[in-house]
Amino acid sequence: MTITTMIMRTIMIMITIIIIIMLTDVAFHRLLAWTSPAYPVGAFTYSHGLETAVDDGRVTDLDTLADYVDAVLTRGGGWADAVLFAHGWRAAGDAGRFDAVAELAAAFRASGETALESHQQGRSFLTVTRRAWPHPALDDFARRNGDRPIAHAAALALATAAHGVPLAAALNAYLHGTAANLISAGVRLVPLGQTDGQIATARLAGRIEAIAERAMATPLDDLGTAAPLLELASLHHETLYTRLFRS
Repeated sequence: MTITTMIMRTIMIMITIIIIIMLTDVAFHRLLAWTSPAYPVGAFTYSHGLETAVDDGRVTDLDTLADYVDAVLTRGGGWADAVLFAHGWRAAGDAGRFDAVAELAAAFRASGETALESHQQGRSFLTVTRRAWPHPALDDFARRNGDRPIAHAAALALATAAHGVPLAAALNAYLHGTAANLISAGVRLVPLGQTDGQIATARLAGRIEAIAERAMATPLDDLGTAAPLLELASLHHETLYTRLFRS
């Protein structure tokens, strides 16, 4: 290892420590609460088409579950949300710019069920957060938005920006929460043991930082998805004979 490499690694460690300290002092507990499975937005009732994939026999074990969630995060709805989250966070101080991003985030859905998944969680998140962690930016957006659909990614991006949570930390937490919710659904659907669920979570955790970095560097003009099987799974979900999840 060269001296230059050692210096660079030391600097990166110091920056990471500073970010952790800042996050702990300013907004760490808020971020933990907002991305926790216990936050009352109803995330546990949705599977993002995973229930169809299990019913079709395409997701049957730890590996295929991890692959499904990875597809959501890298080229499906999770990827679109990550890019829109980053742009929404950066636009939070400009009502016009933020509203444009929020409108796109609410519309960027390929099926009615994934739209319901995002909009119901977004509305619930905004309602709860305005009561528990009030901020004028959240109130102003709620008044401007009225009864129009609100994407979960946009609502969380606004809350984290308004309360001073750094973008990188907020986006990583959002992606981790998305992955954890889908893995939890897979553990119940396949079914898998809790240990397999944690192995899948650990496997995907190593990917989330890179996904977040790429999302933060992606212009809105380059935003797109390339996961037709995921979209078809969501479209077919509403025709399943029995269902545990709403999407």
